[in-house]
Amino acid sequence: MSSDAVLDARAREHSLDRLEAEAFDLAIVGGGIGGAGLAREAARRGLRVALLEAEDFAAGTSSRSSKLIHGGLRYLALGDVALVRTTALERKAVHRIAPHLAEPRWMLVPARSRASLLKFQVGLATYETLGAVADADRHRTWTGDELAREEPSLDRERYPYACAYREYLTDDARLVLANLRSAAADGALALAYAPVVGVLREGSRAGGVAVRCALSGRALRVRARAVVNAAGPWVDELAALEAPERPGRLHLSKGVHVCVPAERLPVNHLAVLAAPDRRSIFAIRRGGVVYLGTTDTSYAGSSRLWPEIGRADVEYLLAPASRDFAVEPLAPRDVVAAWAGLRPLVAEPGKPAREMSRKDEVFVGPLGVVSLAGGKLTGYRPMARATLERAAEVAGLALADRGDEPPLAGGDFPGDLTALAAALRRARPALEAAAAERLVRLYGAEADDVLALGDKPLAPGVPVFAGEVDWAVTREGACRLEDVHYRRTRAALYEPAAREAALEPAAEQLRGLLGWSDATRAAELARTRARLASDLDFAEDAP
Repeated sequence: MSSDAVLDARAREHSLDRLEAEAFDLAIVGGGIGGAGLAREAARRGLRVALLEAEDFAAGTSSRSSKLIHGGLRYLALGDVALVRTTALERKAVHRIAPHLAEPRWMLVPARSRASLLKFQVGLATYETLGAVADADRHRTWTGDELAREEPSLDRERYPYACAYREYLTDDARLVLANLRSAAADGALALAYAPVVGVLREGSRAGGVAVRCALSGRALRVRARAVVNAAGPWVDELAALEAPERPGRLHLSKGVHVCVPAERLPVNHLAVLAAPDRRSIFAIRRGGVVYLGTTDTSYAGSSRLWPEIGRADVEYLLAPASRDFAVEPLAPRDVVAAWAGLRPLVAEPGKPAREMSRKDEVFVGPLGVVSLAGGKLTGYRPMARATLERAAEVAGLALADRGDEPPLAGGDFPGDLTALAAALRRARPALEAAAAERLVRLYGAEADDVLALGDKPLAPGVPVFAGEVDWAVTREGACRLEDVHYRRTRAALYEPAAREAALEPAAEQLRGLLGWSDATRAAELARTRARLASDLDFAEDAP
């Protein structure tokens, strides 16, 4: 990976100057996985790319998913075979370019009877055929002693059988960052906290976008031959800047996830659980926590960036785990972290959110702005290609053929995370095994480079290191404490010991890196603490 593959928050003024001074082929609005994947593909194909994000990169939907690169087995039951085939095949493609962000894991589907087991086996066989799954990764049946060994806390009286099949665990926000850094290596300019406030006209066509820097208030005009709206849940709002009278295309669905300590829910693998309404939810082990999700309910609220998490959402997710595993019943007070995000589904009138397709749709507005709506995290690469080809057609852009896709930032290693963690520990013998595993999952082959910037923990007993804060600012464009805590180190989600303990030292380090005043440092701490408290507001009245 080129040393230019950086998003350095310290160079913000220079980036703003470049945005105003240069002419781009493509202006992308939105720094989630849709925009990031498109930026990477467009820059790789020789275009001059500018990406503008209103908040932090991946601040919305693209940091609030179930964090799986998966084919969507349940969509097979809904008859969406084309979507399942595309996304099932994509799992291997993402693993090839970012093995640390597409880690193969066993997904467990418990069965109460042989008839249920057979049903799962038939469905999985079809799914694996669509996804061209290798023989070594084909599903297997666990029962008796084998099931007791693999998932000992599962209630085997209720579930004497289980099918285990391969899915891929990712980190959604870090997948966005890896794509953006790879785009930057090919010359793209990406800037967070740069909301688009208007579409520039050149005659009857869009000729760029008007931007306002959210940190300084500076207004600027970004000229581009093509404009793509990849704003996720905000696609309709951005489309309205071009055509105010145009009806919206999206139906927003809220998805909630909750984390509990692994000692309260000792799940070894990934598991599919049946909710009371017969929906499937996931139980996913990530280091010292297990997260449960997701809900799927229509959302008409006003908080697009931080949708509310209700007590009913939490109880809905905890109930199946309490039923299916031999543990003391889980309660809201057991939750140590939670997140909620909005899925921007293409509206299908008359259908509930859980039955709507996750297909993507590309449409063109009256000024030629190309908008990307819907889609799944797993299918971000085909979405990027389709959107880029449509934008190139609309604006007359020539796309170079750059051959095979190289690895994403951090993905340049053979793919064995266990071996990579072992190599990191050999290089740094003082590093504990769990810390090494965490680092390679986040940073892949760049984990040692991160530690080279600072290999001391931010606080005693906290598995987050000083080098990660430096890396977040100088390589990954973090501008705020929340950016580091939630979307770079992921401490707010997966590291209960670090949720509070890492804040003061991280803020102090950011003060030096970003030149904060004492007042700014205090405000950033207060803002992030308020955010952390709000995540768990539902637990306030827990019995």
